[in-house]
Amino acid sequence: MPVAFARQLTGPDRSQRADRHLGLLLATVAGALNAGGFLAVRQYTSHVTGAVSSVADNLVLGDWALVADAIAGVLSFLMGAMTCAVLVNWARRRRLRSEYATALLLEAVLILVFGLMGAQLAHHEALFVPMTVVLLCFIMGLQNAVITKVSSAVIRTTHMTGIVTDMGIELGKMVYINRAGGELPPVRANADRLRMLGGLLLCFLGGGVAGAFGFQRLGYVSTVPLAVVLATLALVPVMDDLRARWRLTH
Repeated sequence: MPVAFARQLTGPDRSQRADRHLGLLLATVAGALNAGGFLAVRQYTSHVTGAVSSVADNLVLGDWALVADAIAGVLSFLMGAMTCAVLVNWARRRRLRSEYATALLLEAVLILVFGLMGAQLAHHEALFVPMTVVLLCFIMGLQNAVITKVSSAVIRTTHMTGIVTDMGIELGKMVYINRAGGELPPVRANADRLRMLGGLLLCFLGGGVAGAFGFQRLGYVSTVPLAVVLATLALVPVMDDLRARWRLTH
């Protein structure tokens, strides 16, 4: 992967094109982890809607163990987003080029841990399932916060509800018939936004298919390539900071 392309995707100098490409990549990663994680622990972890509903349902049913599991998932997603904010603001205060890359590098490390240790830990199901849910929810919260900060809340990658809603809005504008006259401006769909939203949805779906297929055939190790790709992208700004620091101290 060319260094310039990696620097464009994960560096601090942002453009709409770079944000879109990073969003498509992260949507693929989220889809793969969500689908593979479901095959591992029978729970989806890329969003918190289901977890919050699980808290409500199991509170009424009196299943306190499942209530605790769902709350742990929500809190883990929250902690992932908080960790991203801390890392970005810490790097930004120090004017580092890795202000976004640090969080992505942490995500890569955590995915690598899941991929390399999952098979060994799976034998201890009572401990493995809640730990895996917590880990994957943390990763998804971390990732969603990264792309939110990078794109100024324009792009989301871990859940598709908002994506499909926005697609529906743009498609509604597209099929709306503008009548002649009137004081209001004509309604027009944003074709570029619609293409971006469609791309995010397709990447999430494609990542999900690849993640499910890879987990079914290879098991936990199928997530290692995701970690390698993210680490490769994120290491370029990190190395830029290390070289700059070296020049200042020598």
